[in-house]
Amino acid sequence: MKIIPVIDLKDGMVVLAQRGNRDGYQPISSPLCQSADIYQVIKAFLKIYSFNTLYIADLNAITGQGDNDELLKRVLTDFTEVTFWIDRGYQPFPQSSKLPSNYLPVLGSESYQDDNILGIQEYKKKFILSLDFANSCALGAKTLFSNPCYWPDNIIVMTLERVGSHDGPDFQKLHDFSRHYPDKQFIAAGGIRNAEDLVALQEIGVHQALVASALHFGHINANDISNLQTKKYPA
Repeated sequence: MKIIPVIDLKDGMVVLAQRGNRDGYQPISSPLCQSADIYQVIKAFLKIYSFNTLYIADLNAITGQGDNDELLKRVLTDFTEVTFWIDRGYQPFPQSSKLPSNYLPVLGSESYQDDNILGIQEYKKKFILSLDFANSCALGAKTLFSNPCYWPDNIIVMTLERVGSHDGPDFQKLHDFSRHYPDKQFIAAGGIRNAEDLVALQEIGVHQALVASALHFGHINANDISNLQTKKYPA
């Protein structure tokens, strides 16, 4: 099981996500890290475990309210040993500048419509797709949900109303995707509570998960992660 810590970034600060209600997200202060500074949060995650991948959602860019580009550039430069999956909303393929080697774009369905998804093909599947859902409704470009020709190998199944909740992941949706598309690697996002949830995800064929609150509040700890990595938990 690969655990990918999540950072939600808004107005230059790390915020605590709660059920997709982005207007209400507040700067984070948790048992793991009392600071909302992204550098402190990253260092706190890396003290738990030597994660090689982190996910960052630039909520300003996703919602069309500015961006955190300069801060993210500094982070990419200062943590070269970490690969960052970054969701910045709609991201046209950059024509003039080379992407940093430790940057992998996340293209979320909620930021695309059917009339602009052709640009996704320019990435030549070198991206992470996020299939976004809210209250059981697919968000954004419908073609992204129905036409796997657009899909890269790794696909996030994001259930927004479960983010920051204690409801558990959407096991049924993740199971259905894994069963129907066994050649793809699906990534659970939203509602993961503890190591038991991660073991249950492994049992349905999901071996990657985005996690934030459970790490911040100690419901998943270093021992859990080590055991999952070494398969001491049954899978």
